[in-house]
Amino acid sequence: MDKLEKCGANYAPLSPVTFLNRASKVYANRTSVIYEGTRFTWRETYQRCCALASSLLTLNIDKNDVVSVLAPNIPALYEMHFAVPMAGAVLNTINTRLDSKNIAAILRHSEAKVFFVDCQFVSVAREALLLLVAESSNIPLVIVIDDVDTPTGVRLGELEYEELVKKDNLSNNYLPSEQELDEWDPIALNYTSGTTSEPKGVVYSHRGAYLSTLSLVLGWEMGSEPVYLWTLPMFHCNGWTFTWGIAARGGTNVCLRNPTAHDIYSNISIHKVTHMCCAPIVFNIILQAGPNERRDITTPVQILTGGAPPPAALLEKIEPLGFHVTHAYGLTEATGPALVCEWQTKWNQLPKDKQAKLKARQGISILTLADVDVKDLKTMASVPYDGKTMGEIVLRGSSIMKGYFKDQKATSKAFKDGWFLTGDVGVVHPDGYLEIKDRSKDVIISGGENISSVELESVLYKHPRVLEAAVVAMPHPRWGESPCAFISIRKNSSGKTQDVTEAEIISYCRKNLPRFMIPKKVEFLPELPKNATGKILKNELRAKANDFVIVAENLSNHKSTQVNTAQLAPQPQYNNGEQIMAMSRL
Repeated sequence: MDKLEKCGANYAPLSPVTFLNRASKVYANRTSVIYEGTRFTWRETYQRCCALASSLLTLNIDKNDVVSVLAPNIPALYEMHFAVPMAGAVLNTINTRLDSKNIAAILRHSEAKVFFVDCQFVSVAREALLLLVAESSNIPLVIVIDDVDTPTGVRLGELEYEELVKKDNLSNNYLPSEQELDEWDPIALNYTSGTTSEPKGVVYSHRGAYLSTLSLVLGWEMGSEPVYLWTLPMFHCNGWTFTWGIAARGGTNVCLRNPTAHDIYSNISIHKVTHMCCAPIVFNIILQAGPNERRDITTPVQILTGGAPPPAALLEKIEPLGFHVTHAYGLTEATGPALVCEWQTKWNQLPKDKQAKLKARQGISILTLADVDVKDLKTMASVPYDGKTMGEIVLRGSSIMKGYFKDQKATSKAFKDGWFLTGDVGVVHPDGYLEIKDRSKDVIISGGENISSVELESVLYKHPRVLEAAVVAMPHPRWGESPCAFISIRKNSSGKTQDVTEAEIISYCRKNLPRFMIPKKVEFLPELPKNATGKILKNELRAKANDFVIVAENLSNHKSTQVNTAQLAPQPQYNNGEQIMAMSRL
């Protein structure tokens, strides 16, 4: 064939920013954002984003400069998902639960040129900036975001967000044109949660963000005009790309500064919410709501959940309230969800408990992911579709990150033979649906037996008094490792939690688990430690568990003795990822 050239008529770089331009034209008068008493239309949101992008350029922001923001789910953070890349810059949303030391580390590593700070977080931001000053590090330009609905007047510098939005410096020819964009350009820099290792800066491309957005909108079967409640932090994988996805569908963003039970229920009732995303921890907020906080849910609310696999027992409790749950699996490096548990009509005929177990699986790949597999990492051979043989979940496709910012060594380690290694251990069922069994570091190897902490946790969640459960490895003098369960208890009718004992939990496990999976220690905590996205911080629990070791067992009365591990000889380390994979093949 004759050589056919790529030109402006037949090629446009893929970028989720284009969704806003389209929304401003075809959904101009639809409500785009609701926050307390504040409302914007899509035309107004587009104008505000253009104005902010123009102001950033007047502040000498160059292409690929990093713009950091520390803010909850408010209109300003939503607008910056468009305005920052419109200016050619890279958006870095910072976890609002981090302390000043971690915030300073991100600002330093990202080399942020501008730092937007919500009025609620001025104090911790000031501490972070002082740390940078003490280190003689570069200090970004600081801009405070005052509350758009109820201004506080708080300042941390001379500039304020709304002043930039309303600044009269906009020229239609001033913003970078679409043709200047390379779809491989970075659009966002997100730092991993660091639940198993030090946080790393993950770089997304415009192309990857665009394709991930379309995949999730299609995979979740999101129709037009959705009303989306922001219970998932926008700083987590850019709100799983729904910051851009709601614009693509001409929907309404209902912003929440604090996702309390009262605010969740009242916003669902008032605004007729149709969709929301969250980690399973939000299920507990919903389930634990008092009578004065609850509202009747008259139309089903679609929930996309991720993070830790939701126990089937939890799904059985949440759905009768009016929520329809879809489970997804992903990670920061995959631009959020990479697998979705796509529901099959024939499953509607199954008993509710079996439906809940199916929903707890991670499912199949999103449409724009090229491939997903579970492999033996030594041979890179695929595991059989038997639902039993474990291997590492691997992914490849355009939605996978560009790489780790300023860390080529970690990037090279994450990519192997054309695959991204997730670090998660899973199986493939005969129907092709994947199920995660654990993080590779969380698999417990006890006397040569692989114990999935996820499976053990699922059993614990079925106990009527268990509110939260997490299982980690604990040193054992005979078996190398043994399960240690950390539990928070649901209050009884008298408002007490002390009536549940370790012996009762172990006795319950003996009735529902093989002997080798029974926890050798049960520790009760008021609340399990979590990061801002609701993931339980197993590294902290693992550190606690390492302070215990079982030196004597009496299985008849389930009593155990613990001593500090410092008094014992060093124990062999069994949680190396490579050894786990080797053991899983036995």
